[in-house]
Amino acid sequence: MIMRDEYPRPSFVRDKWQCLNGEWEFYNDLCASGDDRKVYNAERLESTINVPFCPESELSGIHFLDFMPSVWYARNISLKKEQLNGRVLLHIGASDYKTVLYVNAKRVGQHIGGYTSFSFDISEYLKEGENRLVINVLDDLRSGKQPCGKQSRKFYSHTCDYTRTTGIWQTVWLEFVPKIYLKKVDVTATDLNGTVILRPTLSRYVANAYLKTVINFEGKIVSERDFPLSGETSICAVMLSEPKLWNVGEPNLYDIEYTLYVDSQPIDNVKSYFGIRRIDIDGYKVLINGKSVFQRLILDQGFYPDGIYTAPSDEALKRDIELSMNLGFNGARLHQKVFEERYLYHADKAGYLVWGEFPDWGMDITSLDALHEMLPQWLDSIERDYNHPCIIGWCPHNETWDLDRRAQIDSNISVIYKATKRVDPTRPVIDTSGFYHTEKTDIFDVHDYEQEVDVFKAKMQAHAKGKYYIPFPDRQSYDGKSPYMVSEYGGIKWNNKRDDKVSWGYGNGPETADELIARYCGLTQAILSANNICGFCYTQLTDVEQEANGLYYYDRSPKFSEEQYGLIRKTNTLKAAIEE
Repeated sequence: MIMRDEYPRPSFVRDKWQCLNGEWEFYNDLCASGDDRKVYNAERLESTINVPFCPESELSGIHFLDFMPSVWYARNISLKKEQLNGRVLLHIGASDYKTVLYVNAKRVGQHIGGYTSFSFDISEYLKEGENRLVINVLDDLRSGKQPCGKQSRKFYSHTCDYTRTTGIWQTVWLEFVPKIYLKKVDVTATDLNGTVILRPTLSRYVANAYLKTVINFEGKIVSERDFPLSGETSICAVMLSEPKLWNVGEPNLYDIEYTLYVDSQPIDNVKSYFGIRRIDIDGYKVLINGKSVFQRLILDQGFYPDGIYTAPSDEALKRDIELSMNLGFNGARLHQKVFEERYLYHADKAGYLVWGEFPDWGMDITSLDALHEMLPQWLDSIERDYNHPCIIGWCPHNETWDLDRRAQIDSNISVIYKATKRVDPTRPVIDTSGFYHTEKTDIFDVHDYEQEVDVFKAKMQAHAKGKYYIPFPDRQSYDGKSPYMVSEYGGIKWNNKRDDKVSWGYGNGPETADELIARYCGLTQAILSANNICGFCYTQLTDVEQEANGLYYYDRSPKFSEEQYGLIRKTNTLKAAIEE
């Protein structure tokens, strides 16, 4: 049995925790009647599953591919008396879609959303010795009311919609914390002179509390401060002399240790890290630490043949970043999925740029219900990932297509843009990638899958003359004063391992691999040579099921020779016209 037993939240580490991944009891409740039948009282469920892999996946041991409106999980855990002295938190990295938790046959609570991390304080439901956890997950992605990303809403996978993910798909774990503990510490490290703002939040306010912070860089203490805490949330400032900046390929990271004191007694200890870096916009340019950086991104959808949404190992997450960087890409657009925190941790450590995105597909964007459903989940994802220096921008929507001749509600898009800027003013926001942009977007991005190099080159060259390519000009406009980005292009189909009647990609596939490489280089050089384009994002890193336009096969095996990959790498690393 494959286990995902690494610490799931490397940005906020405590010593006392317990991984609950592995074998759970499982029941596929196809008629969604389990609640009426009180399945949460059952002594034993009929099958078993390997958590955190979804039941559609091979690694789960279930591999059931039809729609599952309701699934149940159960397992027994044994706890010692000393583990119950404080509070016990049950964390779930992600579970799609509505998750209901029972402990010892009592309903604890529920969480709505398929992509955000959440937790329950289960302290009051536990006892010394044996305890039974039961989780019910309900999923109705065909309703048009829940975001589901690239999960297929038809029985079969098709075009760019793939195998579904139902139920738990990220790590389940227990955390043992004191009765009063640090819930989180938001770190704003955007001052290049070294002022770092900390916003610690306690589980509840207590008098006579202070926070001790010890900051290390490469094993050397560079700051040690005590801060009195005046409320449930406080604001503290740390000054660092000669700050080392986090940058592309230069992942300077500071380690920070927090110790919470109450009445001069240490009661909680957390280890974390941060990077100092600043994102600005200057005309056409996106600046990182005051320098224009061209974003050489790859589209990464985070699918795996055996785990679907869930990487088979932590090493697999890291390897995807390495595959990208080895081809000269400096970052990724994390497409239609909220990636697990371990991926962001590896990106932080690699100096790898990422755009955080939300899997908004599946919702009826022509309805106000979409705003109600999406906004809380999107803000939760920003809150979780705020501290990661690798994230250089947010993109809550992608290709917000109209539906049944009903236009998208622009105010939905605008409200989420404004809410994102209010919660995080330190990063640029793309309101809806590709189309249809509203009056509020920090970067105007387009998707252009033109396959003819000469035609594509002419579009890019026209930018210098103020003739910007604008898809759907009747619905959106570009003023020529803000950054412009080609955030999807290429998608060139190549698959010599199976019947082309099955595989799918954009445009006409090339006859040979050399022809594909030549097309890739031509399209990419056309973007790099335009002096007012701030970045590109090529579709995509790997094939995904029937979509055969990756630079690697779905199993991450190479499609091309090392010489051919060398030409991609050489092209990607050419200096862009917009760079200083």
